[in-house]
Amino acid sequence: MPNEKDDILLKVEHLCQYFGPVKAVDDVSFDIKRGEVFGMVGESGCGKTTTGRSIIKLYDITSGSIYFDGKRIAAGAGSYKAAIKKARAEMRTADADGKTRLKAEIAEQKRQMAQALSDHKAAGSVTQIQMIFQDPIASLDPRMTVYETIAEGLRIRGEKNKAVIDEKVYRVLELVGLVREHATRYPHEFSGGQRQRIGVARSVIMEPQMIIADEPVSALDVSIQAQVINLLNDLRHELGLTIMFIAHDLSVVKYFSDRIGVMYFGKMVELTTSDELFAHPLHPYTRSLLSAIPLPDPLYERQRKRIVYDPLVEHDYSTDKPSLREVSAGHFVYCNEAEYQKYCQALGA
Repeated sequence: MPNEKDDILLKVEHLCQYFGPVKAVDDVSFDIKRGEVFGMVGESGCGKTTTGRSIIKLYDITSGSIYFDGKRIAAGAGSYKAAIKKARAEMRTADADGKTRLKAEIAEQKRQMAQALSDHKAAGSVTQIQMIFQDPIASLDPRMTVYETIAEGLRIRGEKNKAVIDEKVYRVLELVGLVREHATRYPHEFSGGQRQRIGVARSVIMEPQMIIADEPVSALDVSIQAQVINLLNDLRHELGLTIMFIAHDLSVVKYFSDRIGVMYFGKMVELTTSDELFAHPLHPYTRSLLSAIPLPDPLYERQRKRIVYDPLVEHDYSTDKPSLREVSAGHFVYCNEAEYQKYCQALGA
């Protein structure tokens, strides 16, 4: 039986991404197993896209660590700086023994911070993770042909043999449902669905282990959405890809994902398998999202009641502070102790 740790391709620990006073992502932790599709859902502005961009190192993270294939690829100094600042403040009122202990703690935090920043710098760019962006027309250079767009990554990586580049570009075009003749055209000559296929081809040609798909179907018509989702599903099995699928449409995520993480206001509020999330949603925000899913049934729609999530009404975190807790095997919920007991009782755990 394979080691469960060896089965984890990506591990995110206490990820924080702050932009000045704005906490876009605040202490988020999760992992993604090899070959699975990990869905991440939530409303606009909740931090989904920022999490994906932080993983692929488009942003230097504020604090936390990101591990890919067992190697730390990104780390932030924020938590170490905060611990050093706190220890220095405590030294002002500490006795002799306390000062000795705090000096040792500061030295250890400095050592860990230096190691984290060294790992972050040494990792450089991670070509084994590629990203499909939300808006296909905005993510493609209008002055570059399809061939130039798809081949660019290979050239940056150092491939100079034109015959090799040609072979790979034409092969990946056919893989995503396009033809060789499309290689000489420009992005404005294609439909939205075709442009998104070009974005998929640009990612796949680098032969990554993992793809971060940032709402790849939200700008497309419903019929085209299905085509792109089916394409990603086929590529997942054919190429052995691991996919992080970011979306706000829970019905799409349920069809495509093995596990789902729900984000709200920069926090991961619930994390479990797709089936478990829909069968036993626990966090009030998750229930609110599920109640918003429309169904093609007029009778159901007339009776459907939306659940409105108001955190000030739902939670009292004034004294009992929340954290992400495992309420049943593989089912995590952001809650305090009182809520934890209630959720465990609801599941019969």
